[in-house]
Amino acid sequence: MQKENQDHSALLYEAVLALRDQEECRAFFQDLCTVAELKALSQRMEVAQLLDQGYIYNDILQRTGASSATISRVNRALQYGADGYKTVLPRLKK
Repeated sequence: MQKENQDHSALLYEAVLALRDQEECRAFFQDLCTVAELKALSQRMEVAQLLDQGYIYNDILQRTGASSATISRVNRALQYGADGYKTVLPRLKK
């Protein structure tokens, strides 16, 4: 990643960290993302949560409408990714 792209990413991450509550977060993401992008992000989180709970692909597909490619991508991230899901999912259980 080029230095300029890293700077832009850092700004985004700092902006997310500056949000104080769910309402601020909702407003920020509604401004930042298209409806389709928000739906995709939300769907990935739901898929990650269901995979973490031990659901199988077919059940996840029926519950979420996510494609098998999306489910596979999220599963790969859970298994071999940067541990972002693994950091967040236990915190959501509390």
